[in-house]
Amino acid sequence: MTEVLPSFVQGSWWTPAGEGGVVVRDASTGEEIVRVDATGIDLEGALAHARSVGQRSLGALTFHQRALLLKQMALVLTEHKEELYALSLRAGSTLRDSANDIDGGIGVLFTYSSKGRRELPNAQVVVDGPAEPLSKDGSFLGRHVYTRLPGAVLQINAFNFPVWGALEKFAPAFLAGVPTIVKPATPTAYIAEAWVRILVDAGLVLDGTLQLISGAVPGLLERLRLGDLVAFTGSASTAEGLRAQTPEGVRFTSETDSINASVLGPDATPDTPEFDAYVTQLLVELTTKAGQKCTAIRRAIVPAGMSAPLADALRAKLEERVVLGDPRGEGVTMGPLVSVAQRDEVRRQVDALRAAGGELILGDVSEPEVRRADGSTGLAPDGAFVAPTLIGFADPRTPAVHRIEAFGPVASVLEYSDLEDAARLVGEGGGSLVTSVATRDPATAATLLAGIAAYNGRVLFLNRDDARTSTGHGAPVPHLVHGGPGRAGGGEELGGIRAVLHHMQRTAVQGTPEILTAITGIWHTGAGTDRAQHPFRKSLDELRLGDQVESGLRELSLEDVEAFAHSTGDTFYAHMDEEAAAANPFFGGRVAHGYLLVSWAAGLFVSPEPGPVLANYGLENLRFVTPVRPGDAIRVTLTAKQITPRETEEYGEVRWDAVIHNQRDEVVATYDVLTLVEKEPAAG
Repeated sequence: MTEVLPSFVQGSWWTPAGEGGVVVRDASTGEEIVRVDATGIDLEGALAHARSVGQRSLGALTFHQRALLLKQMALVLTEHKEELYALSLRAGSTLRDSANDIDGGIGVLFTYSSKGRRELPNAQVVVDGPAEPLSKDGSFLGRHVYTRLPGAVLQINAFNFPVWGALEKFAPAFLAGVPTIVKPATPTAYIAEAWVRILVDAGLVLDGTLQLISGAVPGLLERLRLGDLVAFTGSASTAEGLRAQTPEGVRFTSETDSINASVLGPDATPDTPEFDAYVTQLLVELTTKAGQKCTAIRRAIVPAGMSAPLADALRAKLEERVVLGDPRGEGVTMGPLVSVAQRDEVRRQVDALRAAGGELILGDVSEPEVRRADGSTGLAPDGAFVAPTLIGFADPRTPAVHRIEAFGPVASVLEYSDLEDAARLVGEGGGSLVTSVATRDPATAATLLAGIAAYNGRVLFLNRDDARTSTGHGAPVPHLVHGGPGRAGGGEELGGIRAVLHHMQRTAVQGTPEILTAITGIWHTGAGTDRAQHPFRKSLDELRLGDQVESGLRELSLEDVEAFAHSTGDTFYAHMDEEAAAANPFFGGRVAHGYLLVSWAAGLFVSPEPGPVLANYGLENLRFVTPVRPGDAIRVTLTAKQITPRETEEYGEVRWDAVIHNQRDEVVATYDVLTLVEKEPAAG
């Protein structure tokens, strides 16, 4: 019997006792690789393990600590990625395909590690927006906070990206503090098992935080409950069925196949770099992963009369650059589909498109000649090969072309009459993950965006200025949202910290400043303060929220204003011309520079001797509220507002609440001061 692929559940590897399951074969040769079966697996136990043990493991860590673990995972997978590349060859992936999947997945881990430490607090709660005063005296406030969900993420993945597809879901969930159960697609489950095993063997999988189920899991969705999440990637029809099985209250995010479009702008004629970039992009989308990408171009929408020039240009590039065959063969640049079953499905969909009026204008879905691993060429009846194919439609509104997806190296070509017509054709797809537009004309870009944005999760504008730097039509990046409306699933993944927040609950919290300070880790005006010692004399370990210094008054003279104006060169009339300043509706006379006041405030609150404060690295949220005139005086109150240790450094960040008042106790300015402070008290 072919060896059975194990699952990793409840902290150990598990294999079924029977001899059933599905045999997975090499996409190029048909050779048996592994048998996939999860019959008899303890689904209830896996979920309970994630909700209890996994939640405790992640709950003991802050966002920054989880982020550092993601970086360690990325480093370990980088050390072992050649093992993953070797396995990926058996799934029909070329080196370029493997880089998109394996290096892309590792890159997601690195990105979320970096973003987690830069954009999230070193805490376990995320604050959303400013405090909302709910009483006149400031004793009752409201604030929105995000806290992690108490369940587990069940991710159900497609076969085409067994590494990236799983890690782009795992990274934000892990960073949020929610355990993950991975259910890979059967044809490439052995690659998913490999990256999980690498992390387990490296000791980086905290108890209960990551589990793997290799094989079909009937009844799993029915066991989910409020606090759990489903993250699905696959076909729209499968998503609809799974959503119907998911209990009420369980979050269901889907990223499904869509009939993505690429529009050739009217200015992108064959003699322009934009046309060449468009053709090159179409070639990449047809051949990368053999077109097996949910983001691949399915509809090439071009100006009237451009179908033939497009086909000719694409044919020339294919002949020049593409060698179809076994990825282990020298010089092969495009591999097979993932399985013979998938090959046959693509052929059926092409037949359906042709029956609806489509005409083959490039390529043929019959069995092609390919380059074998040994360098010879010939037919490969046990391989899943399909050559790049273009199908033309005389009527661009043929319903089938906007509904039927051949999930392989197949695209349809549709002609439009004007930009409004092009936008309508994009929308006919019923919602897409991405549409790209090749144009250098800003007016064309603005017009098309207005017409197509509502139908897309992402829009890429391609021209000579960004063709070399563009990540490409079909390449989601962790910084930007990946998902789309309608047929594309109606969900969102990635998008930086947005994806982390998908795994958390936003709650409006009401209470006193003291309570909100304790909950959020951010000092609120009205909460307790301590002025016993100047806070700049305290190390990060000694500093507490509410530690405060209040200065005395310093009077401002006209000479001070003029000296600042001359030394800085800022001789704006409001500071130097009494008559003009008096006519100003805001000032009614000469006033001090706002930056003079901020500079003086620093001199009023600073403790100048060497000590724990290492540097001031910025101001945020600066607002000037009340003008200060010659003869007025100012004072400043500085309060430790937020304390953020850096996990890998001997210092941390402190955000200080700064408020400048005048002699009448009117607020002059408010802002946050940012400093870097040593963690430990100085020796001696």
